[in-house]
Amino acid sequence: QVQLVESGGGLVQPGGSLRLSCAASGSFSNIYKMGWYRQAPGNEREMVAQITKSGATNYADSSKGRFTVSRDNAKNTVYLQLNSLKPEDTAVYYCNALPTLTGRDYWGKGTLVTVSS
Repeated sequence: QVQLVESGGGLVQPGGSLRLSCAASGSFSNIYKMGWYRQAPGNEREMVAQITKSGATNYADSSKGRFTVSRDNAKNTVYLQLNSLKPEDTAVYYCNALPTLTGRDYWGKGTLVTVSS
């Protein structure tokens, strides 16, 4: 089992920045892949960014150049730096963890990011 707790969401003006954090705890101490997804009202959940334990990253096209994913393996924590935020980035952001390549994944409860003036 893995428990994920996100933090760092909030209200920000267009062009602003936020940093999201997700701390993992539980049975796994060396999680293979962690990442961020988001879901806006009326939309399906979509991948934002992912990072493996070796540091390999994967970004959605909408994230490239504005968002940066990083992780601290010692703390089992993944971060998402959100820059140049736009109103269309408004969504609930969910942390995802895949402890092993062939096992199941886990989800956090989400943190709301609202971009509005």
